[in-house]
Amino acid sequence: MTRHKSSRRPKAEPNRRRLSDRFVKTVTPSDKRVLYWDTVQHGLVLQVEPTGHKAYKLYYRFNKRPRWFHIDDAQAIGLKAAREAARARREEVIRGIDVHATKLAAERVGTFAEVADQYREEFAKGRNKSWQQADYLVRRYALPKLGSMRVQDIRRADIRSIIRALTTSGKLVMANQVLASTSKIFSWAISNDIADAQSNPCAGIERNPTKSRERILSESELPLFWAATGGVGLVTGRALRMLLLTGQRPGEVRHMRREHLDGNWWTFPGEPDERVGWPGTKNAGSHRVWLTKPAMAIVRELENGGEGFVFCGARRSAITGLDAAMRSICAEIGIRRPDKITPHDLRRTHGTLVTSLGFSRDAMNRIQNHKEGGIASVYDRHSYADEHRKIQKAVASRLGQLIGDLETSEIIAIQS
Repeated sequence: MTRHKSSRRPKAEPNRRRLSDRFVKTVTPSDKRVLYWDTVQHGLVLQVEPTGHKAYKLYYRFNKRPRWFHIDDAQAIGLKAAREAARARREEVIRGIDVHATKLAAERVGTFAEVADQYREEFAKGRNKSWQQADYLVRRYALPKLGSMRVQDIRRADIRSIIRALTTSGKLVMANQVLASTSKIFSWAISNDIADAQSNPCAGIERNPTKSRERILSESELPLFWAATGGVGLVTGRALRMLLLTGQRPGEVRHMRREHLDGNWWTFPGEPDERVGWPGTKNAGSHRVWLTKPAMAIVRELENGGEGFVFCGARRSAITGLDAAMRSICAEIGIRRPDKITPHDLRRTHGTLVTSLGFSRDAMNRIQNHKEGGIASVYDRHSYADEHRKIQKAVASRLGQLIGDLETSEIIAIQS
């Protein structure tokens, strides 16, 4: 079907009339295209083709140039709906929106899978340090249903079906994470004019209520855990021990690099360094951690040429698989619900030890580089050096008292 050229309007409007449903239904086609201009709704036009096809159009001017906007086929909607659509589009034009150009842009929007890839490459990788986890969740749970759909065509019901399937299978937290990760893609697409400003289908879907994680290893579990780390491989076991000894984030411990070590100080930058595989810190703030004697013993035990990752995995990359090892250990020592245990619980255990020894929560935040209590400058890092040494030594000493009860030569005596 031949369309109007956007720059051309008939010089005359011989067919101006008050359109009616009966007229639209009974009007007979001519040997050429005929336009009937509605006198009720300004700009609304009924277009009748020689083939008998009828469609509603909107004529308007934008930046002094004529524009045509296709509303819908006359068989698909009635005259009342066409007038309402024409009025709504004219209001958008008045607000400065070229509705024809907007529609063309929407028609060029790719599939959700394409937009998700674009979001990952152009935004997430450079802004979100945990982008890999979010990307995995989207690919695992959202793409199978949404991947081949255009962003403009995805509705809230499509999102609900994904979240409902996860929720009914008991994966409440994962459902929330999938919803949040998917919503970020739509929000980014909207802000970059890839999707309509009203089209985030994740909006209005309630998250599942969940309890905050508070799991820590008890004093009776700590010696059992320490001993059991010897059964998951040298590097993996020592990485888990380092988590408990330092209280740092699992991703930071996994990527500990020897060039960041200076004596007993582990100083690591906040910004990522792709050249060496350093992911940066969660809050983008550089940090400085005192390594006690048992922590330094682990570093020396895993000596691998004096460079690269301390906890080195396959192909000299950072070690992986700490989650599985943690679950395996906890199942072995009889911890209830080992499937709910994560390496992050060791960081939480360390923090609890800090406060149980009489140190303040602010001090614990400084040690663990929490954003609200993080150290923002080199000067501050050094001004807290004595406090850091004192706290880390106290934690190591307490762990030594607990773990020393075990009669095994594998345990490294923890003395500050």
